[in-house]
Amino acid sequence: MLDLGSGGGIDVILSAKRVGPTGTAYGVDMTDEMLALAQQNAREAGVTNVHFLKGVIEQIPLPADTVDVVISNCVINLSTDKATVLTEIARVLKPGGRIGISDVVAEDHLSPDERAARGSYVGCIAGALSKGEYEAGLEGAGFEQISVEFTHQVADGMHGAIVKAVMTSEPAQKGLPVIQPAASAGCC
Repeated sequence: MLDLGSGGGIDVILSAKRVGPTGTAYGVDMTDEMLALAQQNAREAGVTNVHFLKGVIEQIPLPADTVDVVISNCVINLSTDKATVLTEIARVLKPGGRIGISDVVAEDHLSPDERAARGSYVGCIAGALSKGEYEAGLEGAGFEQISVEFTHQVADGMHGAIVKAVMTSEPAQKGLPVIQPAASAGCC
């Protein structure tokens, strides 16, 4: 299991307990402070089947076909290169692996400029993909059984969403999906 943008490590620690002592839970974060906090939290929780790695989600520091599940909580929308993030997720997943991501997603009718304008009021939503862009990006990265379900509205036309998909069981010719996100991303 891999958590992108693992922060203080709580989701990794919970996942480590779920996969049991024979499984492994990874967390990737780009800041030394969060990695140190995550490692401290793992020690305090008594879990030893965790690995916290320094890196960015556009270059996941794991070999191909490493994990069965990728999770993430509101960090993909912060990337300025979402196509690469989706391709990297596909690269590290084993065939048949799956994703369970929460993210901010726009309704399809909003233009990138309209998303950016809403982001100036609400923060991390300026770089959000639309539902259709998310679906197309995942399909282009080699995913199937794609679901992007809105859970709650965060601004007019912008929603918290649960994104699920399964990596194709056959190695696909994975190329970078074409995604034209908003010009800038904010911060949650």
